[in-house]
Amino acid sequence: MTAIDDRTPIIVGVGEITHRNKEPEGGLEPIELMLRALRAAEEDAGAALLADIDSLDIVCEYSWPYTDATALLGERLGHLPARRVYGEAGGESPVRFIHEAALRIARGESRVAAITGAESRYTVDAAAKRGIDLGWTPRDDTVKLVRGTDLCHPVAVKHGAAMPITIYPLYENAALAHWGQTPREAQQESAALWSRYSQVAAANPHAWLRQGFSAEAVAEPSAANRLIAWPYTKHMVANPVVNMGAGVLLTSVGHARALGIAPEKWVYVWDGAAAREPRDYLQRDQFHRSHAQDLVMETVLAQVGGDAAAFEMLELYSCFPIVPKMARRTLGLAPEAQMTSTGGLSFFGAPLNDYMTHAAAGLVRALRSAPGKTALLYGQGEYVTKHHALVLGSSPPPNGLPPADYSVQAAADARRGPVPAFVESYSGSATLETFTILYGRDGLPTHGIVIARTPAGERLMARVEPDDEAALAVLTDLDRSPVGSTGHVTAGTDSLCWSLA
Repeated sequence: MTAIDDRTPIIVGVGEITHRNKEPEGGLEPIELMLRALRAAEEDAGAALLADIDSLDIVCEYSWPYTDATALLGERLGHLPARRVYGEAGGESPVRFIHEAALRIARGESRVAAITGAESRYTVDAAAKRGIDLGWTPRDDTVKLVRGTDLCHPVAVKHGAAMPITIYPLYENAALAHWGQTPREAQQESAALWSRYSQVAAANPHAWLRQGFSAEAVAEPSAANRLIAWPYTKHMVANPVVNMGAGVLLTSVGHARALGIAPEKWVYVWDGAAAREPRDYLQRDQFHRSHAQDLVMETVLAQVGGDAAAFEMLELYSCFPIVPKMARRTLGLAPEAQMTSTGGLSFFGAPLNDYMTHAAAGLVRALRSAPGKTALLYGQGEYVTKHHALVLGSSPPPNGLPPADYSVQAAADARRGPVPAFVESYSGSATLETFTILYGRDGLPTHGIVIARTPAGERLMARVEPDDEAALAVLTDLDRSPVGSTGHVTAGTDSLCWSLA
């Protein structure tokens, strides 16, 4: 047997905290959840690691902004790690932090690295509703939190299409048409997939909502499961109103041996890949696939020999059904494949950017009981924008230390087709490229949003009025996708309007 290089990076400890206290007075602020998660990770490793952390990454946090979260956590840990980084927003960021920590360990630049994050939105929202002063560390409301309005085209902002729930359905509706599905077939696929995610969450002691749902309960609109943005119901949407924290501790094989950490605890970081789409989604070539996601999936698949069967466990990011649906097609997975170790952002809970830290913990626990197996950790950030995947293994990587360059950006860029010119003024016929419909809490549509092409191939965004019953009926027909149909665009009061031709 080939000796394992002492520099080989491994995950040795994972910890999760789910704080369900319904009374705001007993709530825990995010920095405390992070501390408890790291202590749980140290206990999981079975060795004193926190005092030796020399690299600390904190996942970008929204529910209670701090002036300097890394210094504050360092003080609570009892020492300030030499490298302290507060991350940029992005659901893929925990995967990137773990990957880059592993590379620093392999280069000898770090001995013990920690990645952690937390959100306390459930408590923060409850306290705000009751006018309660939580008495936590003073929050810093001058901290600039990145919002969709900062990232999206002004026209998208004007149409109310600058939030995840208004953008991912654009991909859902474009992709189902490209795949040759009817909307009903696509909705059945999403519901069955989400039902399986909910069953995993129901068995996960760390999940926020430990309840299994049938496919019918996921898909069928009701008072408790209203439509949010066509075709997604509430049960298909990530739930950020949670109190959760997670932590991951990495070190090298050599240091783990010196500390006496049992090899049964070791999970090896093999390799990975990352790429991005243009941030402004209106400047992408199409909406039925992500070239960045495709290249990332294809690359990690090649790293395990070209067959997804090598992945005994998977965590495919699950903010909305379209993300794992696209990924599993690129990976060649069967529709019924199990794609989560944790339960997904709708049911496990969505502590915003930090979900993948929890997902990493779930995969680590699963791999420890599966000798010789590998797992895929895949996260996504912003709006089908940032993609990062990591291969983990319960045995040493066959190719030695992970390579330093994991970007597949150039290959992703090379696949992109021409981007249509975007026009803000237009009148005439336009072919539907994709769409969604937004709904109010009363279950009624507030308006529709369409992306369409002019006969010259230009792209535009237009509004569908809520009283345009004929257009809404065509857009919500479950047995025929409207993508590719022709409508008519006119100039409205402050935006373009789309109606049936």
